[in-house]
Amino acid sequence: MWSRDVRTHATHARLLHPSVKMAAARISHLRRIPRAFVLFLSLFYVLSPCHGEEQVPLILWTSEGASMPSQTAPSAGHIVEQQQLSSYLEKALNLGPKNVVLFLQDKMSIEDFTMYGGAFGNKQDSVFPNLESALRSSSSPLVLPAVSWPASNAVIAQIQDHLETSPLYMDPETLSQLRLNASSPALLVFRLPYGNGADLMSAKEILSENDEVIGQVMSIMKTQAVPYTAIYTALRPSKGASAVSWEAGVGGGRSLLQARDRYRERERERERQRKVKERAGVYAPVEFKEGESTCLLLWAKALSVSILRSGRWEEYDLTPSTFGEGVTPKVHGSSCDKTRARLILNYENVLGHRSFKLIFAMSQRHYKVSARRWFTLDSVELEYDGTKAIFNGSRNIYAPAEYSYRCESVTNYRWPLLVPRTNKDPANQWRVNFQDFQIQGFNVSRGQFSYASDCAGFFSPGIWMGLMTSLLMVLVLTYGLHMIMQLRTMDRFDDPKGPAISVPQTE
Repeated sequence: MWSRDVRTHATHARLLHPSVKMAAARISHLRRIPRAFVLFLSLFYVLSPCHGEEQVPLILWTSEGASMPSQTAPSAGHIVEQQQLSSYLEKALNLGPKNVVLFLQDKMSIEDFTMYGGAFGNKQDSVFPNLESALRSSSSPLVLPAVSWPASNAVIAQIQDHLETSPLYMDPETLSQLRLNASSPALLVFRLPYGNGADLMSAKEILSENDEVIGQVMSIMKTQAVPYTAIYTALRPSKGASAVSWEAGVGGGRSLLQARDRYRERERERERQRKVKERAGVYAPVEFKEGESTCLLLWAKALSVSILRSGRWEEYDLTPSTFGEGVTPKVHGSSCDKTRARLILNYENVLGHRSFKLIFAMSQRHYKVSARRWFTLDSVELEYDGTKAIFNGSRNIYAPAEYSYRCESVTNYRWPLLVPRTNKDPANQWRVNFQDFQIQGFNVSRGQFSYASDCAGFFSPGIWMGLMTSLLMVLVLTYGLHMIMQLRTMDRFDDPKGPAISVPQTE
């Protein structure tokens, strides 16, 4: 039965992709690998290198002793989109354990398993022993080798909507202090890194460390005796793994080496273009138009909010829902005129709140002292399920009306520029954090930010330290010169050849 399955996958691979005929003979070495990984590797040869950049694998399993409905994995070469992934997750969470442990790696591709999973008979070299053990002990694991990475990015939101609970970002140390309840759903997210760069050993070591984290988490969950559903996936495909694994799986040859060199050259060019885009700002600002003209602009490197619950801060990142390619933020309800502007960002399912709004209220007026118009960010409001948390910002956030305002960090807890309106305001239970923040609510020209008035003062802490140190040194030098100038030389000298000088006591 096992051999027949392997031969069947190899036959499908030959039919779907002619370039894998040489690699199909190697499939016979995979009989000692768990069924999930055999499916991984057989599907890998169907996927071309260009496709490998657009998909990430997803593995789903349950804890030992927990049951989950068996689901049919997609056929070889099929790419799982967001709607199909949602149906897989819904079926698993409806009948499986409600405590979900999500291992979310920064980058991952199917090639990582073929390169570092001991695929070709080298099981002692595998960096995934804990993952393989979990798949063997699970009653019905689900392996999706090719999931479109925009769909994998939405895994947290889909699970959150289904369980109606907020994600908790954890590490093994904090998990050991947490007490879970089988009847109360929980979404525990463990962020895992990925090795970047040309050093393949660094990627292997990091993947091995990630597998150890998975093992630690499963051990802690086992001691708590709480059934759980585990998911291992990534935010985006890993770079640079495809070319090496293709060479290892298909074999050498001058044409393949040339193809590999071309592939690496293309990867270097893409990486260079990506860095150029990052330096220039890869995504556009949030824009609100009144009629045909733009009157509000907002940009930030990161937008996040946190709420205090049970003595702990739960954080939610609003950046992916606000900025990025293909992202259209909801700004309905916003308004602007010559004296007041109001930008409203509408979200859903933020920290357990179905409706959530982030509101920036601005105004401008003429100041007689400076003889010019200034605009101020009067308040930042969080409106959720009928409740408002209001932060005042007019004392610290302002700029000339013709300018935009920019600040490296706008928060209410670390060098705060925003303060709660009153001591009893719900804002005292919230934290807001805006990184590399820029906003303009008036006099927007051609849909672009005007010259930015930066929040950084002229005298930074470093400048003050240098000035104080220099002043102290000048004072010490002045005191030394003053003491030297007070020295008086003797007006009488002793002649060694003559009689000694006698100085009367009365002098």
